[in-house]
Amino acid sequence: MIVCGIELKSNYAVLSVLKNSLIDDIVDYIDLKIKKITLEDDEKQNNIKNFYKQIEEFLSFNNIEKVIIKKRAKKGNFSGGAVTFKMESLIQLNTICEVELISAQALGSFEKKNDILYPKTLKKYQEQSYICALTQFN
Repeated sequence: MIVCGIELKSNYAVLSVLKNSLIDDIVDYIDLKIKKITLEDDEKQNNIKNFYKQIEEFLSFNNIEKVIIKKRAKKGNFSGGAVTFKMESLIQLNTICEVELISAQALGSFEKKNDILYPKTLKKYQEQSYICALTQFN
């Protein structure tokens, strides 16, 4: 199974892709050239369409079977920005694969219960999206 973990930040989606082998059940990080997809100006329809197209192409080209998005708070001090919720809905509308959301609390709990070794090629900013994808294999 190939899973893409996504963390949504201000106007971009941070991507991490993991694949497990059905034979030996080992999970591998796939170091892809594309690590972020940006939504330039969310008030312009062409930019929204372009973001959606880039997401669909990324999921299709990399044979993604499932997307896991880190949830953001809807209100309060640590709430996500409006643009991140717009990006989330566009990702959920994809026609390639299913999408699930995972809470920050669930990610924190997963981190405490598991000894996570980050791949050397993983960028620091990808750690949360990496953990999102990793939760699907435990």
